[in-house]
Amino acid sequence: MTEQLLLAKDPQPHSGPSGRPGAGKDRGTGSPSAARNRRVLLRAARTTGPWAVPVLVLVVWQWTAAVGILPPSVLPAPEAVWRAGADLAAAGELQFHILTSLRRILQGFALGAATGLILGFLVGMSKVTEILLDRSLQMVRTIPHLALVPLMIAWFGIGEEPKILLVALGTFFPIYLNTVTGIRGVDPKLLQLGRSYGLGRWRLVRDIAVPGAMPTILSGIRYSLGVAWMTLVIAETISASDGIGYLAQNARELLRTDQIVLAIVLYALAGLLADLLTRLIERRVLRWHPNYRPRANQ
Repeated sequence: MTEQLLLAKDPQPHSGPSGRPGAGKDRGTGSPSAARNRRVLLRAARTTGPWAVPVLVLVVWQWTAAVGILPPSVLPAPEAVWRAGADLAAAGELQFHILTSLRRILQGFALGAATGLILGFLVGMSKVTEILLDRSLQMVRTIPHLALVPLMIAWFGIGEEPKILLVALGTFFPIYLNTVTGIRGVDPKLLQLGRSYGLGRWRLVRDIAVPGAMPTILSGIRYSLGVAWMTLVIAETISASDGIGYLAQNARELLRTDQIVLAIVLYALAGLLADLLTRLIERRVLRWHPNYRPRANQ
């Protein structure tokens, strides 16, 4: 009876501090406009945040060069590096060296990646292949690339073959190791489930092993692209007459520090573009993976 009287006296729902029903709830959870503004800020931070440190380095670099803290013989100003690149581009040399290095990277990477994927799947899926090949490949992996340059020159001369093979060798091992690790990381229960459904070896590899190992394989590809550029630097500075590495070596002999820094910047930009390309491939290939889905609700 008492509860009925209280309900009769207060039939209206309780209101928040502003006098509106549910105002306290809105205040706690935030309005739709505030959530939308937060998403816009997060999107802008993801877009501009990665460029904050490079822009800061560029500003500090320009300022120290302008006030004379860094003499041009040690580190030329960014504008001097830009002028050196513009002069080489006007003469057609810059485009020639860049395209030559890109061609070597593409050929060496294709050869090394294909070999690494094939052997990685064979070793990862077969114990017999692992016993026969893995230990020998691990021994070759520990050999420094610089030690192989004289042997490559003795075998193939100073043509394109040693450069492409060195890039392929540098690309091969990260992809091979990550492929083997990815295959072994697939849940054995999934493979057993596939066999129970009558899947053959090829279907097991295509439908279960490849998707399960793909995140690790793409990480190996991403890492191997950086190793490929580092290997190409070694090849082009020792036995080349063109390419970005040759540009840096020739600039060193001419004491052109602006061109040396230009070559370093070109290598950095090449690594950035390769990383962005790999990220795009990851987002497309791994759309099923929760860690690679677009964050639309954040």
